[in-house]
Amino acid sequence: MTAEMVAPAWMHEQITAEEYESWSEEQCAGIEIVDGMVVVSPSASKRHNRLARLLANALDATAGPDWNADTDFDVRLQDVPLTNRRPDVIVYRADTIDIAPTRPEHVLLVAEVVSPGSETTDRIVKVDQYARAGIGFYWRIEQAATGTPLVYTYLLDPATRTYRDGDVFAGVLKITAPFAAEIDLNQI
Repeated sequence: MTAEMVAPAWMHEQITAEEYESWSEEQCAGIEIVDGMVVVSPSASKRHNRLARLLANALDATAGPDWNADTDFDVRLQDVPLTNRRPDVIVYRADTIDIAPTRPEHVLLVAEVVSPGSETTDRIVKVDQYARAGIGFYWRIEQAATGTPLVYTYLLDPATRTYRDGDVFAGVLKITAPFAAEIDLNQI
């Protein structure tokens, strides 16, 4: 059996931003575009989804009127070749809520919840892509065996377009800038 018999043609041909924008919301769900190629992501676990939702809710509650926090929508990192990522949690400027696609200059923070199968992508590949795109903060959330998630924070160095290590949090995540938040990770 060949790949053409199993996967539709668009899954093994480079697509453009214009082609992607013509697809329905259903066609775009559960995929990311990396260098013009479709990357299919398996459905996340309930624990993964709950962690992302609770983190987004906590960030949204403390962000104030200038920022929104949400889950599960595309961030257009580049047009050519097309690269769209779908971070688990996104903090973006509230005044850009109706602008599509969401661009890196609209985004303050992206967070990825690491799941089995996404370790290399979340720890290495996405870190580099988000930094090159100029997104100020990246958080990686590890689902520790102890039950309490670990949050690794990274801050963009604009001169080198790379992230430098920030703090690691377990138990309570305390954020002081750009808005004050305290999130009890034990509740997640």
